[in-house]
Amino acid sequence: MLRALDIRNILIIDHLDLAFQPGLNVLTGETGAGKSILLDSLGFVLGWRGRAELVRQGADQGEVTAVFDLPEGHGARDVLEEAGLPLGDELILRRVNTRDGRKTAWVNDRRCSGEVLRRLSDTLVELHGQQDDRGLLDPRGHRVLLDAYGRLEGLKSDTRSAWRGVAAAQKALGAAEAALESVRAEEDFLRHAVAELDALDPQPGEDEALDARRRLMQQAERICEDINRAQAALGQEGAEGAAGDALRWLEGVAPRAEAQLDAPIAALGRAMVELDEAAQGVARCLEALTFNPIELEETEERLFAIRALARKHGVGADDLGDFAGDLRARLASLEQGDSDLEALRQSLRAAEQTYDAAATALSAARAEAAAALDGAMRDELAPLKMERAAFTTAITAADPGPEGRDAVTFTVATNPGAPAGPLNKIASGGELSRFLLALKVCLTGAESGLTMIFDEIDRGVGGATADAVGRRLAQLADGGQVLVVTHSPQVAARGAHHWRVEKTVADGATLSSVVPLAQDARIDEIARMLSGDRITDEARAAAEALMAG
Repeated sequence: MLRALDIRNILIIDHLDLAFQPGLNVLTGETGAGKSILLDSLGFVLGWRGRAELVRQGADQGEVTAVFDLPEGHGARDVLEEAGLPLGDELILRRVNTRDGRKTAWVNDRRCSGEVLRRLSDTLVELHGQQDDRGLLDPRGHRVLLDAYGRLEGLKSDTRSAWRGVAAAQKALGAAEAALESVRAEEDFLRHAVAELDALDPQPGEDEALDARRRLMQQAERICEDINRAQAALGQEGAEGAAGDALRWLEGVAPRAEAQLDAPIAALGRAMVELDEAAQGVARCLEALTFNPIELEETEERLFAIRALARKHGVGADDLGDFAGDLRARLASLEQGDSDLEALRQSLRAAEQTYDAAATALSAARAEAAAALDGAMRDELAPLKMERAAFTTAITAADPGPEGRDAVTFTVATNPGAPAGPLNKIASGGELSRFLLALKVCLTGAESGLTMIFDEIDRGVGGATADAVGRRLAQLADGGQVLVVTHSPQVAARGAHHWRVEKTVADGATLSSVVPLAQDARIDEIARMLSGDRITDEARAAAEALMAG
């Protein structure tokens, strides 16, 4: 709900501070008094496109501040949260326009863009008038309005879910087809590469082992001579024999040495064991270094083959086994590919059937809601003296999408036998105003929390028709908030709160002001609207009768 509007230095307004209330808020005044400026000012602070020049002559800048109540669950809260702006039970919008045309906006004392303001405005205010191309006259929004009227959100949710299922199935099938096509394009390579890897059968760690064996065989001739000398030195003619002789001599005299030789004898025993192990190790080394020259050639060939294959496929030698496994898996997917594709095609067909059922149910519900809306419009148009007009909700086929496969357009025929067409193409100004009002009455409830503004929507009507307009505006305002700019006394009489817009000239400057009206002043204002500048007792009595009506 719009609670307050503060306007400073905008066009012919010096300073206005207005406090609005729930219910039907009425703004009246002479033509040219500045009623449209109030709407221009509100549109400016909400980020709407409007007049290029707004700053009052002689002022450096113009400023508008609007204060809205923001209850829990209000749509503006989502916009604020997404934009990272402060949240609370009160929303304060402020926008400044400097003389050089620069515009700056704040939301709850934080700078924001005009785009954020416009998104907020969609959740705060709805403007209806004879040029209402942002609201009910925009065919792009008619399907949303019909769905809200028919309470079709559940069916729409089912349709959106089914559409996502179709999209997911299409994506999975497309990816599988692309992958299979890629594998088929390289089938010859895969089969050749797997055969080559299988023939070589490289093992993890084999490259390192072969390289070590190759280096050992290459060094064998140079080191075998010294190893043979070492083996001879360790033999019976060498260190081991000398140690054995020494051990026998010492053991022979040990009993007469009073235990003085026990330690040397033990040490020699250990040395004999170590020497024996050393001799065996040397023998094993010599045996390992004894090779057939063909073995070296074969080792080098296998080592070079493994390394060449690793370079060819761009992997490490130890990773060739895993790489071969990957290639085999891709070949297996090729062989399994057709059956997998068929399964995915079946999944897509099932998803399309689910979507078809959901979209069909949604279309049927829309047709039912359209018939109900058309009937409700007939009931509303009759009191507005348009009983001969026909309102039709036209549903035509559209491309399938997440919201179904229907296009919805509100059409009218103003006279029997006349062709139907879009609201803004067929109806005249006065007729259009009444069509919009009737449609809004039928659709009320879908935009909870919105402040509705009607700009001279009663233009061109009077008498009982104007009274019917006023009653419907009051009905719309029940439990909410409606602001109406009007020249109709029948509409003004239905207001719960009334302001008169006045224009004065002082010191050569024209200024507009807004005066809240108490009960007696309201009677005089409505009497003026009935009789003109000279307010008679009869006009006052008529005004009182209208207000009591």
